[in-house]
Amino acid sequence: MGLTVFTYDKTFDGLLSCIFFAYENRVFPDLILAEEAQKSLFTEISYRVPTEDEKAVRVWKSLERKLSPMARKAMFAVWLSELEETDMLLFRYIRKNIDAPQGIEMNFGDADVLRCEEIARKVAKDAQKLIQFIRFQETADGIYFAPVSPQHNTLQMVARHFKARFADRQWVIYDTRRRFGIYYDLKTVSEITFSEEDAEKLSSGKLDNAKLSESETLLQTLWKEYFKTLAIKERVNLRLQRQNMPKRYWKYMTEMQ
Repeated sequence: MGLTVFTYDKTFDGLLSCIFFAYENRVFPDLILAEEAQKSLFTEISYRVPTEDEKAVRVWKSLERKLSPMARKAMFAVWLSELEETDMLLFRYIRKNIDAPQGIEMNFGDADVLRCEEIARKVAKDAQKLIQFIRFQETADGIYFAPVSPQHNTLQMVARHFKARFADRQWVIYDTRRRFGIYYDLKTVSEITFSEEDAEKLSSGKLDNAKLSESETLLQTLWKEYFKTLAIKERVNLRLQRQNMPKRYWKYMTEMQ
């Protein structure tokens, strides 16, 4: 007997729709694949599951009755990890919570519960690093721009923090790795994308000087000089520096350029 395989659109609502589909049809997958990923594989497809918002909401409401807000937040963090194991891990985790009389979020003797906790902790740590090391650049049109490249897809997790922290200015945080960003217009935060050409230019992590405001150009120059003045070459510890400040953030930080 072959594997039972689900394919879906690789969205969180799509995954919840897979849960509904499984219970509705009494068929449970051995493997869940993104539709585009399957095209490059020779796996026989059993079911293509469409995303249906109403059914996704019904599954989520069921989870609200079984899981605490903290557990639901952790579960979404696992989704944002983008790890290959995420689809089936979350499917099993959600199914166990639905089938149990009460939620199993505190049952760390269960391998899936423990793994979800481990991943959620790593993603939360990645989001915290993003908050610590993000650097905004003021553009000529007065918008503050920050390129980033987090290990996990954590922009959604930091949006509320920056909305509260910089409520009086327009800003864009752009993920150069995933090629999308979040934009705050002084009222709401929305998702944005750029053209392929612009996205390629932004991959360097630094805006052209022509796009920076005069004050930003001066500030960056002064900050670099200040950092060099304070630095004592004999005491530079690159190993400790990389430990406390992951190297993937360096190209976005003025003082490290």
